[in-house]
Amino acid sequence: MSHPPSEPNPWPLEAIWQAVEPTLPGFTGELLPTVDSTNSELMRRFKNGDTAPTLLVAEQQTAGRGRLGRQWHSAAGDSLTFSLGMLLSPAAWSGLSLAVGVSLAESLDPHYSAARHIALKWPNDLWLAGGTGVERKLAGVLIETASWEGTRYVVIGVGINIRTVPVPQDRAAAVPPGHLQMLSPLLDAPGALLRVVPPLVQTVQAFSEFGFEPFQARFALRDALAHRDIALSDGQQGQALGVNTDGALLVQTASGVQVVAASEISVRPTAGRAGTGGQT
Repeated sequence: MSHPPSEPNPWPLEAIWQAVEPTLPGFTGELLPTVDSTNSELMRRFKNGDTAPTLLVAEQQTAGRGRLGRQWHSAAGDSLTFSLGMLLSPAAWSGLSLAVGVSLAESLDPHYSAARHIALKWPNDLWLAGGTGVERKLAGVLIETASWEGTRYVVIGVGINIRTVPVPQDRAAAVPPGHLQMLSPLLDAPGALLRVVPPLVQTVQAFSEFGFEPFQARFALRDALAHRDIALSDGQQGQALGVNTDGALLVQTASGVQVVAASEISVRPTAGRAGTGGQT
């Protein structure tokens, strides 16, 4: 029998446990003052035989990771970093990071406004966008899986900038960092955690049963790349046409429509918000 976690204020782990455990038996939550990476820690536990559904929250990560091995900068109070680990057996894994992004965006920005909103940048980033302001990276998702003796375990890592996060100048990104308090000034890391985790668990369970297709239209509403000229890391260029029912990116190139799976491909928008199609 699982028990609600001990809870140092103000982290709402007991409230999250009460919301999640009835539909995810054995669920528990834990807060660590510091850890190298919440994803790495849950993977270590899985390799040692721990398969319980677990929410692991870190006040600070010393070696947080993003997609393709990129570093995620984390500071206590300035960031919310957590991982959700659980056994999962979906019919297909494609599109999970997009479904997670939809859940996070809708939880943090339930009153979508074209003037200012959370947008989804395929395949695993959340941006602050809208109006004439500069797009800024708000959050990232890193999904990792492992198998052992026929058991498949997934770890869903999330990093959200809550307040201004300093980034070394030599690591400046094409998209500057943003933070949640630019959208919701009174929302802190514990409050954001309580908002996002129960719906996230429901999303992962729904994805396991139905796949990405039910999330496709919801992703399209917030698609940061739709109808924009983009460049892929494999050298292709074209116009983004949204995603298919598997969550793959559709790109109109000079040689036709290409279907791009996440894999090791990265994508960035080029100049302009709307493209003219074809190769640029």
